Amino acid sequence: MTDKDMNSYRFGMGEEPTDEMLAQIMREVSEIATAKNQQAHHDFFALLHSTTQGVKMKWESRIAQSVYE
Repeated sequence: MTDKDMNSYRFGMGEEPTDEMLAQIMREVSEIATAKNQQAHHDFFALLHSTTQGVKMKWESRIAQSVYE
């Protein structure tokens, strides 16, 4: 199946997609979903790391102040 055939197909036009078309569509959707999931995973843990570093620095500062008082 060519890219032109895939790009010209539209759901709901009264024509059922072939098994090959459905497989290609699902493969592409799976790749997109996987990439988005990996990006979200990376963003979440980057935010988590940043947040924990901020809290750690805050508490280190508070502990240091209380020790010297």
